[in-house]
Amino acid sequence: MRRWPRLRRWLKRIGGSLLLLSIVAVVLDRMYPLPLPDPRDASVLVVARDGTPLRAFPDRQGIWRYPTTPEHVSPLYLQALLTYEDRWFWRHPGVNPVALARAGWQWARYGHIVSGGSTLTMQVARIIDPSAGDDRSIGAKLRQIARALQLEAHLSKRQILIIYLDRAPFGGTIQGVQAASWAYLGKPANQLSHAEAALLAVLPQMPSRLRPDRNAQEARVARDKLLRRMAQLHVWTPAQVADARIEPVVTRRLHQPMLAALLAQRLKDTASGQGTACASGAASMPSPARAVSTASAYSGAPACTQGAGPQRIVTSIDAGLQRTLEARVTSYFANLPARTSAALLVVDNQSLEARAYIGSVAFGDVPRLGHVDMVRAWRSPGSTLKPFLYGLALDDGLIHSESLLVDAPQSFGDYRPGNFDTTFSGPVGAAEALRLSLNVPAVDLLDRVDPVRFYARLANAGVVLKMPRGAKPNLSMILGGDGVTLEDLVGAYTAFHRGGIAGRVRLTPDAPRVERRLLSPGAAWIVKTILDANPRPGTRLDTFEPGNGPRVAWKTGTSYGFRDAWAIGGTRRYTVGVWVGRPDGTPLPGQYGAITALPLFFQVIDSLPRHAGDAVATPTPSGVGSVEICWPLGTAFDPAHPQLCARKMSAWTLDGQVPPTMAERRARLWSAGLQPLRVDAQTGQRLSADCAKPHPVRDTAIARWPALASPWLSAAERAQSALPPLAADCQPDGLGGAVTMQIEGVADHASVARAPNSPHPVRLALRALGAPGTVMWLVNDRLVGQTSGRAPFVHDYPEVGPQTVTAMAETGAWTQVQFRVLR
Repeated sequence: MRRWPRLRRWLKRIGGSLLLLSIVAVVLDRMYPLPLPDPRDASVLVVARDGTPLRAFPDRQGIWRYPTTPEHVSPLYLQALLTYEDRWFWRHPGVNPVALARAGWQWARYGHIVSGGSTLTMQVARIIDPSAGDDRSIGAKLRQIARALQLEAHLSKRQILIIYLDRAPFGGTIQGVQAASWAYLGKPANQLSHAEAALLAVLPQMPSRLRPDRNAQEARVARDKLLRRMAQLHVWTPAQVADARIEPVVTRRLHQPMLAALLAQRLKDTASGQGTACASGAASMPSPARAVSTASAYSGAPACTQGAGPQRIVTSIDAGLQRTLEARVTSYFANLPARTSAALLVVDNQSLEARAYIGSVAFGDVPRLGHVDMVRAWRSPGSTLKPFLYGLALDDGLIHSESLLVDAPQSFGDYRPGNFDTTFSGPVGAAEALRLSLNVPAVDLLDRVDPVRFYARLANAGVVLKMPRGAKPNLSMILGGDGVTLEDLVGAYTAFHRGGIAGRVRLTPDAPRVERRLLSPGAAWIVKTILDANPRPGTRLDTFEPGNGPRVAWKTGTSYGFRDAWAIGGTRRYTVGVWVGRPDGTPLPGQYGAITALPLFFQVIDSLPRHAGDAVATPTPSGVGSVEICWPLGTAFDPAHPQLCARKMSAWTLDGQVPPTMAERRARLWSAGLQPLRVDAQTGQRLSADCAKPHPVRDTAIARWPALASPWLSAAERAQSALPPLAADCQPDGLGGAVTMQIEGVADHASVARAPNSPHPVRLALRALGAPGTVMWLVNDRLVGQTSGRAPFVHDYPEVGPQTVTAMAETGAWTQVQFRVLR
């Protein structure tokens, strides 16, 4: 009976001791909290959509570390790691008593530590608490044991394993298996072979000595030792181990990934800014609470810590395409002028995700200002906004695809635009005017659409135009008198392949989809069809196409002073934008869109992945029809009146509407269009309302061309649209009151030559007689000057051969002389 009271006393003592130990453990835990890694002091890894690292940012100590989880690491590596370091990891409480007992017996027998008896948890303790020491003393071992028990009390086994996977030393500034796998093997840690898994498993034991880039042979010996153990313990089969031992230890130069460097910097900065606003009071948490909060970073839950962003940022970039295009850009710009940079963006039309993003020719190139991200820079768009204008004019019913426009010198108030090559084409269809990027027709069209409305429509679709300080939307914006970013332009150009719906470019898979309608499906399709009818540079419209390549709709642009060269367009699957210029805004004389940006654009197009169906034409949307139209009226061909059709062509129309040729502006003679007439049925002479004698009357009509188009018409076309002469006995009807102009200073069809033995070219002083107001002078269809009243037009003619000089008044009246310059 006496044993029961004694037993109770022993139980009380044991219970009291356990309680005391628990209290001491809690107190010590509070006094010495776990120094878990701070998520704010983390490396940031930006990866492609398939997980390939694009760029890594070291932590504040300069350590390269790619965050990972057991699910993103090869099972072969986990098998090798646990077999080599700690076979009982999932079962012990942080320390392995058997291993410790063995280590203690060896120490007692040999007088020094033979085996450490460390568990994986103890190694993590040594990683997070350097005070636990790398030495093999008893004191260091006891500190590791205490920290290991503390780790097991606060964290799960998975969380402890994640810390090891992220922070195990692999030599130099490399920590973690994922960073080591990319640095030493050039592949992600989930694609390791048996030999590679064994190599990475042994490296942390002696990371400096076993680095494969420095000591490949020693690394191989350590690897093979582990391989033999894997076979002895029947973790891997003898055949697998035999194959693994044959595999060499490859030595490769260590370098950090640097793809899409400016995009990575942009996303990191954005993520860091969001992290700062995540939780304003996290930094002032008590130590135990902070330990729990920090531990959440290793459980897969987001760590909401002040100033901390995500450790791994997944982008939408295609790593292979990005690598290919960066190499193409580097090669392409080897022969371009100094300080020339570029920007390139490739977007998937369906998802609006960026597949390639190049912000400069070479990141870190100081002369090229390679640190400036030109994808986001404000630059003059040149002519790249014109497709949106033509699409809006189609939707407004102002034009169809072959509406007659006039490319001739015109004034729009105080604004007098010219073409890039200073020549003029006269009457031109809307489709050709867009393909040739003619300026005067575009300004005329914008004037009718309204600049403010055009500006607002683009802004609603995501293209915010930056106007000069104090300026309002005006006619110059269609020729580049504003600013835009490549990113916004590419997002808007996707509308031509997405039924008229533009979208914001998405840089990450989880970015929201922001879409707005820009054009109707029919207008977008017509503009795309116009642009993809443009042949590639160096080919003609009638060049044979095998039909296996995608149709490419493209547009170029050049800003004033050769500061920006653009090429933008795409296929039914991708939209591509290319900008070339100097980030500091200095000119690049002679470099413009068609010769600088367009060749690179097509190199990018040829580098894009090909898919079945790429070459198939996009189906015609409902409401789009093909109609035979006639110039100069612009209306549908009428078989009953063939005399009204000077030129017949096929046009795309919307909703069955065939808009007529737009009315002339400021024409004081007669307006283009259908002119009803009464003529003498026998003589064909024109009759007025007041004739002295009766005439046999016949009603007819003629189709009149716009007055400004007249200098470019053939003699037959001018005769066909000319007014018949008025009958002699009829009073004037006001239709023939045209101003008669004449050029004085050289006879028509004359031959002129320079003075004998003179080094100077032929110089003529010409006057336009009978012209009211301002007169514009064209030499061989190129605008070279203007005069007022009887002021002479003085010009040199250095080239030998035929010359054509045209004088045009603002009213549309004109005259022309032709002569030949002799040697």
